Amino acid sequence: MAAAEQQKTTDAKAASFARRLEEFSGHIDAMLGQLRRVIYGQEEVLGQLLAGIFARGHCLMVGVPGLAKTMMVSCLAEIMSLSFRRVQFTPDLMPSDITGTNVLDESTGTREFRFVPGPLFAHIVLGDEVNRTPPKTQAALLQAMQEKQVTVGQTTYDLPRPFFVIATQNPIEQEGTYPLPEAQLDRFMFNIHIDYPGEDVEERILGETTRGARPRLESVISAQQIIGMQDLVEEIVASPYVVKYATTIIRASRPTSDTAPEFVRKMVDWGAGPRAGQHLVLGAKAVAAMDGRFNVSTGDIRTVAVPVLRHRVACNFQAQAEGLDSVRIVRMLLDEVPEPDVRKYD
Repeated sequence: MAAAEQQKTTDAKAASFARRLEEFSGHIDAMLGQLRRVIYGQEEVLGQLLAGIFARGHCLMVGVPGLAKTMMVSCLAEIMSLSFRRVQFTPDLMPSDITGTNVLDESTGTREFRFVPGPLFAHIVLGDEVNRTPPKTQAALLQAMQEKQVTVGQTTYDLPRPFFVIATQNPIEQEGTYPLPEAQLDRFMFNIHIDYPGEDVEERILGETTRGARPRLESVISAQQIIGMQDLVEEIVASPYVVKYATTIIRASRPTSDTAPEFVRKMVDWGAGPRAGQHLVLGAKAVAAMDGRFNVSTGDIRTVAVPVLRHRVACNFQAQAEGLDSVRIVRMLLDEVPEPDVRKYD
């Protein structure tokens, strides 16, 4: 009887998980359906954005002006019923301009300080051209992105849940900019590059967006539903076999590692750290969930490897001389690093 009851409980849990995964897929379809009303093409970008959000990660979007980076983020906030704040990063922006500050309040008849929250106190924060503000202000994002908290004076304040930072960068016009330090870059789960659209898509963009106001988007998901989807992503199974594969890739990206290929030793100054490995597995879990699967495959790891690692592998002058960048190095790694011996995981 005990075995039968245990099997019944296991079956019930499996059925519940299957229902939640089906609901997850329904929410994804609804969200993409709304986004495609105003964002044409860029399917891979939208997929990476959603994967980052449901894996509780932050995203850095890199692309030339005019590729709808800001519109993508504002549309996401609109269909998710989330609070949204846009911060235009400029050289004169101060940390308190984004975290908030204490102001002297005399309205009650007594002189006391009152905290006025900054734009970080929103569900989705768009940091536009984040590399145009000095390191002191960039660093104000570190605690918020890692700990989901902000400390002002002697008091620490919790940020709303869910909370995402989506920052943008322009890859051209680097004069007067402040490149993000490695510690800041490492807080971003995905580095998403946005390229020019194809000819057919661009023709559609020119035709559809010059006729008047864009379609009004509908809210299709709540904050609590998003948190539930994030919880579901964490429950997606990553087997020891898949974790081993992710670990092998991360360690092979480091030029000082015994397992690093020769091209990594020659062309990479430093590779990815443990947080990159965490993001690799979590991002793969999100991809699996979005595809309606219960567990992660090594293919999911390869799918997210470039956006997870492109900003965490630093190429040296030798790589530049040979015309290689971090994306090419990561793809070479994926070709070079074998999957683990499956017989050890039977």
